[in-house]
Amino acid sequence: MLYKQFFSKVEDILKEVSQKEEKNILEAAKIIETSIKDNGVLHVFGCGHSQMYAMELFYRAGGLVPINAILSPPLSLAPSAPLSTFSERQEGLAKVVLNNENVASQDVMLIVSTSGRNAVPIEMAFEAKEKGMRVIVLTSMAFTEEVESRHKDGKKLYQLADVVLDNHGNAGDAIMEVHGLEAKFGPTSSIIGFTILQSVVVQVIDNLVKSGEAPPVYVSSNLDQGDQINRQHIEKYRNRITCL
Repeated sequence: MLYKQFFSKVEDILKEVSQKEEKNILEAAKIIETSIKDNGVLHVFGCGHSQMYAMELFYRAGGLVPINAILSPPLSLAPSAPLSTFSERQEGLAKVVLNNENVASQDVMLIVSTSGRNAVPIEMAFEAKEKGMRVIVLTSMAFTEEVESRHKDGKKLYQLADVVLDNHGNAGDAIMEVHGLEAKFGPTSSIIGFTILQSVVVQVIDNLVKSGEAPPVYVSSNLDQGDQINRQHIEKYRNRITCL
């Protein structure tokens, strides 16, 4: 059964990430921990499918409260997927997007791009650094090493990062093959990427607790006390987080 092979391959990648990305996960968690202690916010940005990473971390039961999802409509798959592909290659757009967010120098910018080649994610890293933020990048090093930058400076996203989290995916993302079909299929970036980012959040919370801090964590609104607890968190961060 091919689906079982897919499970097996994903499990192998997760094991590889767990072993090889430990240093980077811990470093990313430390940067975010320091930011939260300084009343900072983690901004999460991506284009197209990579907007899912911002959605995954934002306003999530069991997740950190001071996370801002940057969800720019031109970079979304709705209303037009081809428009998203076109938009993420346009220089100048990231500056406009970031200027609509309430950011501070103690904040952290997390940028997700599997290929790490397109202009908008690269420019977003430039802009975040201009504002004094640390930059964490989630990408596929195997993918980005296979392609040329689409930014005028010739930089790739990972080259602008303070910390690089490698999802250990293939160039092109897909890992499955079958006789009779030329194209590969079965992408892994989302499955592995979500796990990496949630592991960073888990480590941030652990770090905060062990340092004597009470980390702000959302509670499911479907639990009896969830709405009351979350209302207090939202009130504190409403002015810093766009979607609140």
